[in-house]
Amino acid sequence: MKKEDVKYGAYVQILKEELVPAMGCTEPIALAYAAAKAREVLGEMPDKVRIGASGSIIKNVKSVIVPNTDHLKGIPAAAAAGIIAGKPEKELEVIAEVSKDQIEEMKAFLQNADISVEYVDNGITFDIIVTETKGEASATVRIANYHTNIVLIEKDGKVLYEEKVEGEKEEGLTDRSLLNMRDILDFANTVDIEDVKEVIGRQIRYNTAIAQEGLRGDYGANIGSVLLKMEGDNIRIRAKAMAAAGSDARMNGCELPVIINSGSGNQGMTCSLPVIEYAKELNSGEEKLYRALTLSNLVAIHQKTGIGRLSAYCGAVCAGAAAGAGIAYLQGGGYEEISHTVVNALAIVSGIVCDGAKASCAAKIASSVEAGILGYNMYKCGQQFYAGDGIVTKGVDETIRNIGRLGKEGMRETNEEIIDIMVGEGCK
Repeated sequence: MKKEDVKYGAYVQILKEELVPAMGCTEPIALAYAAAKAREVLGEMPDKVRIGASGSIIKNVKSVIVPNTDHLKGIPAAAAAGIIAGKPEKELEVIAEVSKDQIEEMKAFLQNADISVEYVDNGITFDIIVTETKGEASATVRIANYHTNIVLIEKDGKVLYEEKVEGEKEEGLTDRSLLNMRDILDFANTVDIEDVKEVIGRQIRYNTAIAQEGLRGDYGANIGSVLLKMEGDNIRIRAKAMAAAGSDARMNGCELPVIINSGSGNQGMTCSLPVIEYAKELNSGEEKLYRALTLSNLVAIHQKTGIGRLSAYCGAVCAGAAAGAGIAYLQGGGYEEISHTVVNALAIVSGIVCDGAKASCAAKIASSVEAGILGYNMYKCGQQFYAGDGIVTKGVDETIRNIGRLGKEGMRETNEEIIDIMVGEGCK
């Protein structure tokens, strides 16, 4: 792909839009961001907070620890963190800097303020509406469709900013429909490394640091450490363990940032850390690693484009298949090897459901990375799944389209059922 091509610039821009830093699980952080922005607009400390959230937001915030809060969990905690300590200009690093005094203030605020949460259904999967009031003064901020997409700001009932929400379109972002497997591989092979060096280099640094912390510390169910104890530390196990350990830390209160992919830190770690481990093992060198990560990140984004940001379809599955693609690339794989790796991986683990952000995400990540590695090794051994095997069809992009249809449309009712199980009819 030539540098002057429209697609070349779009692919660079997609990486810059998607591979951004975030601290903590991105749904509670988006909620903290909305709350911090509303507090800024209100101009004073509220005594009443009304939070409207779509079912998928409720699902993904309910069970995860909000970083820098002394292990507080849930929607009110995320909002309180944003109100007390949030710096809205930092977006998904909104609560990256919090003092001990502010943590105590959060706890007091949760005790004393009038905070309510209600389920809202405006026909979109990703929806957060925060209204903060103090006496007669009020401020409302709405985020829709993706984590930093503020579509409404109101003060005292007067609209200060509004962007029309038309279904689940991601206005303002580069068109993801330009992505396809052949062009992604062409781009990974030809991109000027300087054009992706900052964004990919930051992903390597941030995600490696949190994975190492996950192995050192005691986080959640410690899936990364369990894998190493259970199976030793050959490269296949290390690849799974590093990705799982990053999730262990992130889902369970670690205060290190991650570089996300498709709005998810778990997906950002899953499509990068196994590739980084394999590059070390194979002595691939920096340039080959950067190209492999460019490939794996774009393959993950390509898959998620059809599914959407939030779904009952576990995003780690897409990222694990993408990691498999990056690993195949490091081992000299071309279009055929990489495409069959992705299709094989998706055929193996596409049944994993998302039941919110919590400790078990790390185990799902390990299974998805395993599927990516197995998918590649199947093809190396002359084995593959064929068109007509379930949701697999002829062509990798066509199979990815089927996955998008399954994740977005087919699993809509599954998502609603999972939300009912997790949070009960009380939120509706």
